[in-house]
Amino acid sequence: MDPLTTLYSVPLASPLLRAGFIGRPNRFVVLCGLGGKTVEAYLPNPGRLWELLLPGRLLYLVKNPPGSGKSIPYTALAVEREGRPILLHTHLANDVAASLLAAGRLPGFEQDRVIRREAAAGSSRYDFLLARGGRDFFLEVKSCTLFDGRIAMFPDAVTQRGRKHLEQLAVHARQGTPGGVVFLVHSPQADTFMPDFHTDFTFSRTLLDVKDDLLVKAVGVEWGEDLSLGPRIRNLDIPWGLIEREARDEGAYLLVLEMARSRRVDVGGLGGIAFRKGYYVYAGSARTALEKRLERHLRRRKRFHWHIDFLRDAADTCTALPVRASEDLEHDLAESLGKLAEWSIPRFGASDCRCATHLFGFNTNPTRDPKFIEMLLRFRIRRLESSL
Repeated sequence: MDPLTTLYSVPLASPLLRAGFIGRPNRFVVLCGLGGKTVEAYLPNPGRLWELLLPGRLLYLVKNPPGSGKSIPYTALAVEREGRPILLHTHLANDVAASLLAAGRLPGFEQDRVIRREAAAGSSRYDFLLARGGRDFFLEVKSCTLFDGRIAMFPDAVTQRGRKHLEQLAVHARQGTPGGVVFLVHSPQADTFMPDFHTDFTFSRTLLDVKDDLLVKAVGVEWGEDLSLGPRIRNLDIPWGLIEREARDEGAYLLVLEMARSRRVDVGGLGGIAFRKGYYVYAGSARTALEKRLERHLRRRKRFHWHIDFLRDAADTCTALPVRASEDLEHDLAESLGKLAEWSIPRFGASDCRCATHLFGFNTNPTRDPKFIEMLLRFRIRRLESSL
C-alpha cells in the first residue's frame, strides 16, 4: 500500500517471514515450520485462538533483533485466515487506535483528541484520555480476533481484567467523567459484534449492565499482506436485544475429556464399559444454572448422579465448552458430533431421549481439528445470523 496514504503499518524489525503453525506449548509460545526446521516464536496474545491456530495455518513472523531482550528467536505478528492476515499482536491494538484517532477515522470519535495514553485515574489505568466536547473522556481498546461469517465476538478467553475495566469506567462515568470502550475487530467481513457470552458469561453480563453508562463501539479493520491497515474502517452493529435474549445462564454444553490410557469404568446402570485411550466429547444441557452445572462437571469430588460423572472421575482432563442459547441445541450437537467422531459409546447420557448416545470418541484432541472447530463456531456464532 502507498505509505503516504496508509493509516497504520505494523513496525517490522526484519522482513516478514511466513511459517506453518505446528503447535502451542504454552500461551505465549508457538512452534512453526520455517525453512524445513521447527522454530519457536513469541506469541503476544493470551487468547485461546482455537479457530486461528490450526495445523498448517500460515503465521507472519519477524526475527527478533539482537538486544531485544527476547530469548525466543521470532515473534508472531499475524495469522492467515481465508487468505487474509489477522493481527495477533494485542499490544499493537492501541497503536492502531491512536493512528485512527489522529486521522479522525475512529467511528464515534472523529472529533476527539488524545490528551495522553496510559491515563491513570485513582487505582485504574486506561488506554487513552481524550478531549471530547470540552470534557475528559476515558477510553479502553480491546483487540478482537474471534469471528465467523458476519459476527465477531470478544473475549475468546475469560478476562477478569476486561470486566474490571468495564466496571471501573462505569463508576467514573457516574461520578462525572464519561468513558467508553472500543472493540477493534480484525475481520474484513464482520458487520456485527457481540460479547462472547459462551466463553465469558460474567464479562458479557457486565457489558449489558454498563452499556447505558458508557459509549460502546465495535470497529472493523482489515490488513494487507504487508501488515498495513486497509482504508476501509467500519462501524459494526451491536444487537443489544439479541444479546440480552441469548446471554443467559442456560443452554447446551460440550465436555472434552482425555483418557491418557485405556481402562474399564463402571458407569452406573450401563455397567462396566471399556474406554479406549483417546478423547471423548459429551453433549449435555442445562435449562437453568448452566454455570453451576459446568462447575459440578469439572469437579472430581461429588456424588455420582449422571453417566458423565463416572467418566469424569476416570478422565485425566476435562474442558467445558458452553453453548448458551435460548433454544434447545443439545440433540443437534449430539447429531453433529456423531458425524465427526471415530467411535461412540451406545446409550451413554441418552436414557431420557431418542438419541443413540451423547458420548463420542476421537483419537486426537478434537479442539485441534478444523472440522470440530467449524462445528463449534456454527453453533456458537453463525446460527445467530438468522436473528440479525
